[in-house]
Amino acid sequence: MSAPAAARRRPSWRRVPAGPISLLAGAIVWELIGHLAGASYFPPLSTVIGRLADMVTSGEIFASLADSLLNLVLGFAVSLAGGLLVGVAMGRFRKVEAALGVYVYALLTAPSLVFAPIFFSLLGEGRGSIVAVVVMYAMFVMIINTASAIQSVPGHLVEMARSYGASETQILLRIMLPAAAPMIMAGVRLGVGRAVTGMINGEMFIAVVGLGRIVTQAGGRFDGAGVLAILLVIIAVALGAVALVQAVDRKITGWVPQTSRGH
Repeated sequence: MSAPAAARRRPSWRRVPAGPISLLAGAIVWELIGHLAGASYFPPLSTVIGRLADMVTSGEIFASLADSLLNLVLGFAVSLAGGLLVGVAMGRFRKVEAALGVYVYALLTAPSLVFAPIFFSLLGEGRGSIVAVVVMYAMFVMIINTASAIQSVPGHLVEMARSYGASETQILLRIMLPAAAPMIMAGVRLGVGRAVTGMINGEMFIAVVGLGRIVTQAGGRFDGAGVLAILLVIIAVALGAVALVQAVDRKITGWVPQTSRGH
C-alpha cells in the first residue's frame, strides 16, 4: 500500500465534525447537571425536550412562533433599510457623520429596553411597539458597521473611477458598495442576532404576545422546563436567521477570496 493511500485511510481528528460533537457534549453536561443539581429551575435536558414536545403537539408553539416571526421580520426589515441608508450616508459624507454620529453612538450604547415605555405610550401595546423595540436593538450596530465599511474602501479605487469619468452614483454603486459588502454583511449578521433579542424583550415587556408571552406565563408558574423549552426555540430562530443571512452573504460576496473574509 502506498504512503498517500495509507495516509488517506488513517483516521484524523481533523475529520471529526466539531459542531455536532460540541452539541452532544453540551447536551450530556446539561443532562448530568440537571440530574445532580436537582434544581427546579434547571431540569435535565430530557425533561425540557419532553415539555417542548408537549407544547408542539398541543399547538401552543406554532401560533406564537408565527406571531414572533412576523414581529422579527418587520423589525429587521426596517432596521436593515435604515441601517444601510444612514450608514452609507454617514460613511460617504463627513457632514452627515458629524451631524448624526453622536446620536447613533448614544443610542447604540443606551439600554434599548428603556425605550419600551416610550414606545408603549406612543404606539400602544400592539405590534408597532414591538417592532420599534426590535429596531432599537438592531439598527444602530448596522449603521456603524456600514459607515465603517464605506470609509474603509481604498481611496485609490475611488480616484481611479473618477479618472475614468464615473459619477458619484456610479462610484457608490459600482465601487464602494461592492468593496464594502463583506464588512456590511458582518454588521447585518450582528444585527439579526440583536433583532431576535429585541423581539423577545418587546414581547415580554410590552404586549405579552408570541414566544415572549409563553416565557412570561411559564416564568409566572415557576415552570423551569417550559422556560428552557422556549429558550431552545428562540435559539433555533436565531440560528436560522443567522444562517439565512450567511446564505445571502455568500451570494453577495462570493467573489471575495476566502483569505480576505472576516470571520
